[in-house]
Amino acid sequence: MPQIPHSLHELTVGQLAARSGAAVSALHFYESKGLISSRRTSGNQRRYGRDALRRVAFVRAAQRVGIPLATIREALAELPEGRTPTREDWARLSGVWRAELDERIAQLGRLRDHLTDCIGCGCLSLENCVLSNPDDISGERMAGSRLMPERRTAPESRD
Repeated sequence: MPQIPHSLHELTVGQLAARSGAAVSALHFYESKGLISSRRTSGNQRRYGRDALRRVAFVRAAQRVGIPLATIREALAELPEGRTPTREDWARLSGVWRAELDERIAQLGRLRDHLTDCIGCGCLSLENCVLSNPDDISGERMAGSRLMPERRTAPESRD
């Protein structure tokens, strides 16, 4: 049985962009972050295996629900080299990510509610404000009413 040439199983960056819906710059960024990989031709052009289509779809779906790229990279790194994420991989990972997303949603809800409180009072007190100083974090780090530590400035140059 004749074998299909290896080059027919590969995609150029333009083909991958067209088929995945991701911009070429996004694909280059994903590759720089270790989310997808390519090989270089003798002319130094990128060639992606067809599995890159599923990996890009996986990355974009995870990004849409707010998963950070570092977390996505860790998840993809757990897969054996060259294997594309499967439906089972997505189900397993989305179960893990769900709790993290639920916590973020709850935190955003609390921030929204406190924002309304601050709009009502307008004080933005460093002592009491849950937005500027949640749980008196600043009080644990330093005394006084400073949110930002003092910066040392470089002496001005004299011409």
